[in-house]
Amino acid sequence: MIIVSDLSEISQPTAIALGNFDGVHLGHQHVIEPVLPSSRANLYPKFPLDLQVAPDLFEQALISTVVTFSPHPQEFFSSTPRLLLTPIAEKVEQLKALGVEQLVLLPFDAALAKLTAQEFMQKILIERLNVQKISVGFNFRFGYKRQGSIADLLDVWGNHLHVVPEQTISLEGNHLDGTHPEKNHTTPIRISSSNIRTALAQGELELANSLLGRPYCLTGTVVEGNQLGRQLGFPTANLQLHPQKLLPRDGVYAVYVDGIPAGTEPSMQIQTPPQPVLGVMNIGVRPTVSGDRLRTIEVHLLNWSGDLYGCDLTVHLLKFVRPEKKFTSLDELKAQINADCDVALSIRNSKIPFSTAY
Repeated sequence: MIIVSDLSEISQPTAIALGNFDGVHLGHQHVIEPVLPSSRANLYPKFPLDLQVAPDLFEQALISTVVTFSPHPQEFFSSTPRLLLTPIAEKVEQLKALGVEQLVLLPFDAALAKLTAQEFMQKILIERLNVQKISVGFNFRFGYKRQGSIADLLDVWGNHLHVVPEQTISLEGNHLDGTHPEKNHTTPIRISSSNIRTALAQGELELANSLLGRPYCLTGTVVEGNQLGRQLGFPTANLQLHPQKLLPRDGVYAVYVDGIPAGTEPSMQIQTPPQPVLGVMNIGVRPTVSGDRLRTIEVHLLNWSGDLYGCDLTVHLLKFVRPEKKFTSLDELKAQINADCDVALSIRNSKIPFSTAY
């Protein structure tokens, strides 16, 4: 996938999906899907026959492109870093997996913020990206003070504009507003980055993962810790994450971990490809063993041992097990960790897919 932030280096002509796409959740995927080569022929009308090239050849020449903003517009206007569901590196990997050919990171600065809707369409979309087909969500706004609307895009691109309606899912369980529906009652929940953020903050991991279409993940580098977990009999990998990564609610999670180097398992006699490893993760301040109140991310891998310092790991969150708790003794803490591990092991036989293809 081509990644560009210099408008002079954009590959064109383009078929674009336009938006912020923080999370690359199921709703975003519906916006992106129409501009992928495999979908365009069925969703957009053919180009007129007076083109200098045959319509089918022109169609093949379009570069499927996601156009987004860096930094996030809300971060620019607030002048404070915004925590993200998918920092740029994670967003890149998700878009690659979808088959996007080009990612354009428009530098969101004062000059871009001042562009009117008409100026944005002319100077950016037409002159720089040579946009031939475009896909947006139903509530997309753009231009100075968000004055641009879908109607403005429709005036320029007509039938070559694809508008994705509101996307929802239906789940049994607690509502995001804290109410409790009756048993066997389902309520449609809008797929949105804000609802995912709320679900993560409340520990509603099943809901967050359903809105994303995959487990929420944390990617970071293993750094040296104080080895308290090892002293308790549960060695942990301490993760250092991207500073703008949004963390879910503090507590214990059942997880699986990608990025374990091949051949580092001592019991392995032959080199094997990396495999995901089941584990338990704690996010929080470790109130039983630490008084510094520093928030840490620690992962204990089940049935695995080895040296991971310096490795980049991706932790996929499968189940919120329990909130963080202060225990009266280390023995009580160890007993609880054993129980947490049992919960994680039970996932092997549950409906939760133990696979990266969630």
